Amino acid sequence: MEQELIIRFAEPEDMNTVGYLAQQIWPETYKEILTPEQLSFMLNLFYSPASLQQQVSKLKHTFLIAELDEEPVAFASYAPTETPGKYKLHKIYVHGKTQGKGIGKALVDFIAEQLTEYEAQALLLNVNRHNKARSFYEKLGFVVIGEEDIDIGNGYFMNDYIMEKKL
Repeated sequence: MEQELIIRFAEPEDMNTVGYLAQQIWPETYKEILTPEQLSFMLNLFYSPASLQQQVSKLKHTFLIAELDEEPVAFASYAPTETPGKYKLHKIYVHGKTQGKGIGKALVDFIAEQLTEYEAQALLLNVNRHNKARSFYEKLGFVVIGEEDIDIGNGYFMNDYIMEKKL
């Protein structure tokens, strides 16, 4: 029997679900890239209730929730950049138990479809230079256009590729 995938815009009350999913997904995703201390620091930095609230209210991130048979299994967020016509995919995470089912692709497709309404020309993202997700993004049409090292505090850096997908 086919499972039903629903992608919807997150409501304010969904931010707890986003935080919960991040706590479930990040340790598996980043276990070979980050120390436990950096993982904990970054989860708090990006997924504390106050941080998520700021991302929505001040940074204008739009969050999505993907549900498989009514169970939240993934989330994403995106926002406009300072460059007209360019948007940034800030987050896209799929629970390990549901990876390989097309949920990540469906999220990117959903976002691309939304952005065509705003006449967007490109979707950007950052991915850790050691993250195997890079190949996933390349399959979706993203290409590496640069690198950057972002100081996130506490002596930690995000060492990323910058990738872009033309829309």
